[in-house]
Amino acid sequence: MLTFLPRDLPFTVVTHSPSIAVGLIDYPLIDVILIGGRLFKHSMVTVGASMMDAISRINADIFFMGVTGVHKSAGFTTGDYEEACVKKALSDRAAETVVMVSAEKLNSASAFKIGDLSLASTLIVDGELDTEISEALRSRQIAVI
Repeated sequence: MLTFLPRDLPFTVVTHSPSIAVGLIDYPLIDVILIGGRLFKHSMVTVGASMMDAISRINADIFFMGVTGVHKSAGFTTGDYEEACVKKALSDRAAETVVMVSAEKLNSASAFKIGDLSLASTLIVDGELDTEISEALRSRQIAVI
């Protein structure tokens, strides 16, 4: 799953995803901090108010965030209220937020807002952008990969 990571690069990963934490077990130079909370089984991440104190102690260089919707007016969204709160808090503690999204999630909005499009500096997308969302991102100076 994570074979693209160099084995000789030491860094710290802070995650609320048990799957990501387990995926990093074979990387001896990567220090993993798993933020606990209630397990949101649908997304396999931890969520909840108890996490906010731990998140407030983090100063991250970069936050890679998955979303279930990217919409020009609704911004970045997800289907769970607590997950939206955790993602917004993690983004607030990072110098840069990179959003990863699959093509079917573009121009759609889920029930709970994480933040405006300006929350991200970069969008990594699996697929092509249409003119409308492309212009919305360009106007906010969000890089697209």
